[in-house]
Formats: sequence, C-alpha cells, structure tokens
Amino acid sequence: MVGESDEPPEGDYAFRGQPGQAKWPEMVYGGALSFLRRRYSRDLADVDVAVTGIPFDSATSNRPGARLGPRAIRAASTMVAELDAFPWGFDPFEHLEVVDVGDCQFDFGYQHHAVEVIESHASAILDTDTTLLSLGGDHFVTYPLLRAHAERHGPLALVHFDAHTDTWADDGARLDHGSMFLRAVREGLVRPDRSVQLGIRTVNPDDHGFTVVTAPAVHEQGTAPIAAQIEQVVGDHPAYVTFDIDCLDPAFAPGTGTPVPGGLSTAQALALVRSLGGLRLVGFDVVEVAPAYDHAEITALAAAAIAHDMLCLLAQQRRSG
Repeated sequence: MVGESDEPPEGDYAFRGQPGQAKWPEMVYGGALSFLRRRYSRDLADVDVAVTGIPFDSATSNRPGARLGPRAIRAASTMVAELDAFPWGFDPFEHLEVVDVGDCQFDFGYQHHAVEVIESHASAILDTDTTLLSLGGDHFVTYPLLRAHAERHGPLALVHFDAHTDTWADDGARLDHGSMFLRAVREGLVRPDRSVQLGIRTVNPDDHGFTVVTAPAVHEQGTAPIAAQIEQVVGDHPAYVTFDIDCLDPAFAPGTGTPVPGGLSTAQALALVRSLGGLRLVGFDVVEVAPAYDHAEITALAAAAIAHDMLCLLAQQRRSG
C-alpha cells in the first residue's frame, strides 16, 4: 500500500490497464469493474485468455436471475484481484495475458436465437487462438459454448461440476438447463467415456456413459482419490471444465436457481479444480450464480475464486512448460 507521502493509486485499471500488467492494488469497494480488474479490450492480439459474460437465464427451471451472474462475479472478483494467488504463490498475470471482453449481447425478445448468438460470440474469440473463460448465465449456455469449442478441438472431455447430471430427456430444440448435455453427446460434441460429472446428488436412471461421482463419494473418499479418477478418465483428451455453482452445498452457495442440500464445500471444490493442471484444458465456464438469492456475496465470491483458479491452472502450465 502507498505511504502517506506517496501519490495515491490512480485506479480504474479495467480501462487504464496496459498489456502485460500484473496484479495491482486498487480499492476493492470502488472503481470500474472487470473480472479481476483485467483491462477491457476487444483486441485479442497476443492475448492468452479472454473472459466474457453470458447473461442468459431463459432456460432455467426454477428460480431465475442467473443473467445477473456475470456482473456479480466481476464485483466479487475484486477480492482476489490484488495479491499473489493462494495457494499457488504466484501472480498468474505474470504468465498469462488476460482481458475482459465484456458480455455476449442478446436481444431479450429473441430468446430462440440464443444458441447461435452465443456460439458465434465464442467462435469469434476462439478463432483468434485465445482461450475462453465464460461467466454464466444459466447452465444451458454451456451447450453453445461446447459447440464452438468442439468445432475447434473435436469431441471434448467434459469435467462437469454440478448437483445435477443435466442429461434428462431432450428433443433437440428446447431451451432447458437440465437436458443440454444429452444433446451434446448425441451431437458428438462430448465424449462421455472421457467425461466426469462431480458432486451429483440427484437421481438419473441413465448415466449415458459418463463417469458419475456423487457428492457423498467426495465426502467419503476425499478429494485426492477423486482427482486421480478424473485424470484417469480424461487422459490426454482436450478437456472443457464447466462449474455449476450449485455443485456447492447451499450453505456455501445459496445464490443459485436450483440448490440441492448435501453438496461440496467450497474447500472441496477448490481442491478438485486445483487438481486439474495435468489435463489438456481448452475452455472453462462458471455458471448459475443468481445474486438475488445470495447472502453477503458468498456465492459470487466462491464463483470468482473458482474462475480465478481456472486461470491459475493455465498459468501453472505456462510456468511449468
């Protein structure tokens, strides 16, 4: 922090930041908001990761409000935007050039265009050889994101954190945050034999070939053997990580649309996310934060920490490589 005789920090680095700028001090309670105070930019030349919001929640089946998730996650991210990353012990932005490209733009009157709009938005970013970290939005937004990523990388291994499998019956047309992964399998976007669903605590009579790890299994076995299982299933296949915040128990994430008791703690979830560094990671999202139901921002804070650690995984790989 600056001393009494020093000039105060100028702030608003979301607009004033420069390429290659590492973490910096800025008051957490004010200033222009971006994810982790990264500079806003649509220029992706020499950028490693683009962060974008997908403020869409018209596919939700219970409490709405996840369209406001990207805004809440950005606000909460100020808490982890300044210091070296814990427990990593380094500043990820000394190894990765990350920008916030803002939100995918929707016309609320044409919800049936959501798939093509999100896919086009993601594809334009991926076509610049930039990795994408998306902030939802309800979980349906992962489906068009998978379409864009599979177009570039081929069928994907899905590392899916959730209370629900999201593979219930799907007719190929409905906007439904509980059926889109079955559609993704049927369309060849996801390889279920290379995919793991974690934290599940709802019954689905068919696993559709996914490896399903329930929340009780994580509680009983601990995170280390589960992490080893993820690595064994995924192998060296290109992996997309999607984190539905309702994977966490409602005690740790009340601000979501379909909360289910008995979930993972924030500590368990972070341990599992931090274990994914050996995978071939090609894309990420954090979804289903509905701030109207949050308390003291604990859901948004958890989501911001998880998304921050997803970036740290890539920075760690860059450091090691």
